[in-house]
Amino acid sequence: MLVDEKVNVTQQCVLAAQKGNCILGCIRSSVASRSREGILPLYPTLVRPHLESCVQLWSPQHRKDMELLERVQRRATEMVRRLDHLSCEERLRELGLFSLGKRSLWGDLTVAFQYLKGPARELERDFLQGQVVRGQGVMASIKEGRFRLGRRKKFFTLRVVRHWHRLPREAVAAPSPAVIKARLDGALSNLVWWKVSLAMAG
Repeated sequence: MLVDEKVNVTQQCVLAAQKGNCILGCIRSSVASRSREGILPLYPTLVRPHLESCVQLWSPQHRKDMELLERVQRRATEMVRRLDHLSCEERLRELGLFSLGKRSLWGDLTVAFQYLKGPARELERDFLQGQVVRGQGVMASIKEGRFRLGRRKKFFTLRVVRHWHRLPREAVAAPSPAVIKARLDGALSNLVWWKVSLAMAG
C-alpha cells in the first residue's frame, strides 16, 4: 500500500486505477464479444479485485480519488453492447452492480459487524479501543473515539461509526455475517450513488 508522509492514499488509488485500466485494455483487445454474458463475468473476476483489495485499510480520502476508481468501473460498463445510451447509474442498475462507493461502504459495515458480533469479535478491544457500547445483549453501537488530527476521521475505526448508527435495527441485530450482508444489500440499494460517494470521500 502506498501512503505519503501526510497519510494520504492518493498514490494507492492511482496505482489501483492503473492496474484496472490495464486489464480492461487487455479485455478489450482480446475478447471479441461485447455482450453482457461476455464482459460482465470478467470485470468482477479480473478488474474489481485491484480496485478493492484491502480497501478498508486505504479507503479513498478525497472525492477525486473516489472518482478516479469509479471511472474504471464506468469504462467497464461502457464496454457492454447496447448500454452506451444509458447513464452510469442506469448501467450499473441494469448490470446488477453497485458503485464502488456503495461497495466500500458495504465492506466497512460488514467488517465492523465481524468485530462486533462475528468470528473476529475477540479482537474488538484492541481494534476498536473501547469504542463498543453494549446494549440489550448485543453490541449494537460504536462510539466515536477522541482524536486531535483531522485526517484520523478517515480511518476505518472512525469513519464507520456514523454509517453504523444509520443502519436499520434489523441490520444491526443480524444474527450472522451472511444475514447482515443480505440486509445491507437491501439497505444500500435504496441509496443514491453520489450521496454515498460524497459520504465516503468528503
